[in-house]
Amino acid sequence: MTTELILLLGLFAFLLLGSFLNERSGIEATFKKSAPRLGARIEKHLETGGGFPDSWEAPPQAPAGDIPK
Repeated sequence: MTTELILLLGLFAFLLLGSFLNERSGIEATFKKSAPRLGARIEKHLETGGGFPDSWEAPPQAPAGDIPK
């Protein structure tokens, strides 16, 4: 049982570290690649006014004496 646990934890650590430390396909590279696309989409929506909800509703307000603890 201990051997399996050690092997599973080692495999998990190996895969987790590999996803963070790999320069080409790591998490940081994903953010660097997707940031320009996201920025372009936001600029397009601001420029054209599209992609936003048609109406806005205020969130429900809690009664003044009803403060959760």
